[in-house]
Amino acid sequence: MRSRPSPWRARYQQRFAAPQTVVVQPTTWCNLDCRYCYLPLRKLKHQMPAEVAEALAQAVAQFDDSGHPVGVVWHGGEPLAVGRHKFKTLLAPFEGLRRVGRVDHYVQTNATLLTDTWCELLAAYRVRVGVSIDGPAALNAERVDLRGRPAFDRILRGIARLREHGIPFSVISVVGALGAAVPEELLEFLASLGSHSVGFNIEEIEGVNTERQPPTAVQAEEFWRRILTWSREHPGAPPVREVERLVEYLQLIRCGRRTEWERRRLDPIPTVSWKGDVVLLSPELADTAAPEYGDFVAGNVLEQPLAEILCGAHRLGYVRDFLTGLSRCEAACEFFDFCRGAQAANRYFENGSLQSTETNYCRVSRQALVTALSTLATKETAV
Repeated sequence: MRSRPSPWRARYQQRFAAPQTVVVQPTTWCNLDCRYCYLPLRKLKHQMPAEVAEALAQAVAQFDDSGHPVGVVWHGGEPLAVGRHKFKTLLAPFEGLRRVGRVDHYVQTNATLLTDTWCELLAAYRVRVGVSIDGPAALNAERVDLRGRPAFDRILRGIARLREHGIPFSVISVVGALGAAVPEELLEFLASLGSHSVGFNIEEIEGVNTERQPPTAVQAEEFWRRILTWSREHPGAPPVREVERLVEYLQLIRCGRRTEWERRRLDPIPTVSWKGDVVLLSPELADTAAPEYGDFVAGNVLEQPLAEILCGAHRLGYVRDFLTGLSRCEAACEFFDFCRGAQAANRYFENGSLQSTETNYCRVSRQALVTALSTLATKETAV
């Protein structure tokens, strides 16, 4: 007698696609101690053994070839803190996949450790670089080293080396209350760095970052309104990631291609810790103590292939709760068509439940962007 298909499996498959991105933690340690950092283990020097990278590369090789490379994102602690020899050892198992276009490497770095020899290695493996910098010195003041010294000058030196070696890079800026008040100054500085794109992460309550006050929805809407205005007035400036996503959505709607947008499913974003543990949905959930969810660990790549772990994702309590939260968002939120649901980590850290709906992340990063554009359009129509 054939068993009935699981309704949870069907719901999972309706919402989630095969992974397009795998986040990999080469080390927990970071040489900086940013005051808003959410990582609980950033002062511990755990490093990923080569066996974990080898197991992960074997797992990625078993993924169906979609015609698009899987992005392997080396991300925090500070990935370059493992040293060049170790990093090269971790890259090596993926090299066959990279050479045939099955894998692209990305690294998110604070840039303070970049040297000429690091740039040569990154170029040799065609690693795509994202640099974390929050703006000019005054707005970057929260990014300090373990002795409390500003990291700004060291970040700029690292960026200069990337430019000298012709290595393209993007920048991501964490926006706190100070940065939210001066978006033009922020954009002018970031545009001067020579990056190919800019992303803004409005400061969030997550992980161990629970005491600081993030920008309000009102502040965020004003920030995005001025970002939109500045971007339109400077067409040669690097595109803003969040604005580009909104523009893509609106273009598809206007061209009668809504179904193309609606068919897009979420990436489960498997995150592989230094010891091989796998967490799904949000990298920020890794290393989080959550006994009710088994600390969000879905499996370990040394014990089970990643594809098998993903096949069982619908059985995990936190994934089921997140699916419930998504359904509630879709039923109640006027922004869902664009937003597609808040990130899992924000639901958990802000509301204490993955079944919850609206978060401050929704309000400041998605809703405020849409309402800012609507406000601008309304003003222009009235003129």
